Amino acid sequence: MSNTYYRDTVSPSLDRAPGCPFDPAPEVTALRAGQPVARLAAPEGAPGVWLITDYALVRQILADPRFSSRYETQYHPQMGGHLPPAPAGDLSGMDAPQHTRFRKLLMGKFTVRRMNLLTERVAEITRERLDAMERQGPPADLVQIFAQPVPALMICELLGVPYEDRERFQEQTRTLSEGEAAQAQYEAFAQLSAYLRDLAVAKRAEPTDDLLSDLATGGDLTDEELGGVAAFLLGAGLDTTANMLALGTFALLRNPAQLAALRHDPGLADKSVEELLRYLSIASLGMRGVLEDVELGGRRLKAGDTVIVAVNAANRDPAKFPDPDTLDLRRSATGHLAFGHGIHQCLGQQLARVEMRVAFPALLARFPTLRLAVPADEVPLRTDPTLVYGVTALPVTWDRG
Repeated sequence: MSNTYYRDTVSPSLDRAPGCPFDPAPEVTALRAGQPVARLAAPEGAPGVWLITDYALVRQILADPRFSSRYETQYHPQMGGHLPPAPAGDLSGMDAPQHTRFRKLLMGKFTVRRMNLLTERVAEITRERLDAMERQGPPADLVQIFAQPVPALMICELLGVPYEDRERFQEQTRTLSEGEAAQAQYEAFAQLSAYLRDLAVAKRAEPTDDLLSDLATGGDLTDEELGGVAAFLLGAGLDTTANMLALGTFALLRNPAQLAALRHDPGLADKSVEELLRYLSIASLGMRGVLEDVELGGRRLKAGDTVIVAVNAANRDPAKFPDPDTLDLRRSATGHLAFGHGIHQCLGQQLARVEMRVAFPALLARFPTLRLAVPADEVPLRTDPTLVYGVTALPVTWDRG
């Protein structure tokens, strides 16, 4: 943050407390009780930037068209300026009616029924990865051998990536899960995006039985838009699910009573997934541009301001979830905001749910003695608050059968 401050501003640290890798930054959650709509310190002349930590207010913002998702309406404090417009096909950076056009094309492809039909294939991929893990033997990095390949292979299935390209595709996706926002990650995503644009053009000429072919032949998308949508689906569905599988396993291993409950009662899988989504809230921060003057939580926001919604703090709001800092797999976590809310609620949430409902019980059943291979405080965590939160590696071990 700049050293130039407006009056009545705050500059909370986004760092998590030592030894509390699953909890939001304490300075952020502390604002929820006293300043749920807090103005952040910003340079002189910059638009107002507000941090929102209250569940009800975050939910309201995410569904209110007066708060824009268009990147160019948002002032980014770390960058010291407004963001560039979203590339073609990036639904997360659009408002209606542009957003509506793209979402209508995709909604029917991600229904609960369609995603549940993929359960058998998810289970097959999960078994293949667990077999590979067992063959390799302990110790292993759960991110590289399990958490990252499962969603990557499912994206290959959905988009119709040819089998001969899947090894190279997975190599690039592995780079995306490594470390912080390094240049290698940006380059890997750029290469994957270029590959998907070329693949989309090929699908238009010779369609096959997959989502990308459906979009190529069943809509009015340009080649650029089609490739952009494919890249958007990759970015939205890979890093999030991979980190939920890895960080979720880490959280379970640190909560042995909850792990034992899920291991002995696979019927808890549905509730467990929702509670882990709430508890971890890995997509912790979101931004919206204020399109007109708005009163929010007793504060006056002006057109041109930016709001940052702290989803992780909102999902720990005791007004919505009693005893929110406790991981309780039997809790009904209905209403959590881990997948967002409103018109931008995650399109692929049902597929992510299927992947987690299958993967967590299968992992625990295959390796009943699974445990960390290093002390918990040595597990490497992502520290850039603008990224999806998670671990960069999860060293685990188990007793051979």
